[in-house]
Amino acid sequence: MTRRGTNARRRPSAHARRPGPTLRKRVRRALPAPGRIAAGLLAAVLVGGLLALINGPWLRVARVSWAGERYTPGTQLQRALASLDGTALLTVDATAVAAELAQLPAVSRVTVEAVLPDLVRVRIVEKEAAFVWQTSAVRLIGVEDGTLIGQLALKADLPADIAALPLIDDRRLESRDIIVGDRIDAGTLAAALRLSAVEPAALGSSAADLDLRLTDDDGFLLVSLAPAWLADFGLYPDADAGQAATLDELIEAQVAAVRTLFSFEPEGTVGWVDARDPRRVYWRP
Repeated sequence: MTRRGTNARRRPSAHARRPGPTLRKRVRRALPAPGRIAAGLLAAVLVGGLLALINGPWLRVARVSWAGERYTPGTQLQRALASLDGTALLTVDATAVAAELAQLPAVSRVTVEAVLPDLVRVRIVEKEAAFVWQTSAVRLIGVEDGTLIGQLALKADLPADIAALPLIDDRRLESRDIIVGDRIDAGTLAAALRLSAVEPAALGSSAADLDLRLTDDDGFLLVSLAPAWLADFGLYPDADAGQAATLDELIEAQVAAVRTLFSFEPEGTVGWVDARDPRRVYWRP
């Protein structure tokens, strides 16, 4: 047997260690790449610039404009928006501002927009007017749910679109305290709107137009100026939005009773008609 030489080549061990990266490569990996350094610096500059814009004196609210209001007083809008003056434009919470303005009686919806460098722009859409509620002090504009959203002076000329709305002349003592933001109760409003829709011809009258009054003593009165007469229709304590059919039936019966009276008595000879109970109609010259 021959001996293997001591210098015979040995097989490499499975656990032999491969040579690692050089020191230069390890240092290069540990240091950030130039691109990452530049990106970090740019981000820091942008964040710093944004903070400077927000907290600095440049982008501050100096002007607030609004449009679309008709019934909402400008002074009311000024008070609601006064807190924006001087605030950082980029921090204006448009949603919160719009929600606050939407609480005003006449406002239906609002959009709020921050415009560089110093403007907040507000656009208002108001509710649609449905009637005019006149008191001894003022004419109040109301919407479908009875809310009063605006006012006009008693002696002011009504715009054409407002003049075409039902007008209820409320002469009750309590009406003196009614103001914008109040709401006419559903039963009273339902009866008022139904009576305001009664045409003179439905009563057998030759009058060109009828006025509607509401008083403490008589309730609702239909009033003709020429020929001059008043028809007392009373109050409707059970009338509400859920009983429209019952209200219509009662008013139809009252209208028919007045029409029957005028078919026998010329309306020019009638000064007062009590039609509160359509089964028993009374009148006087």
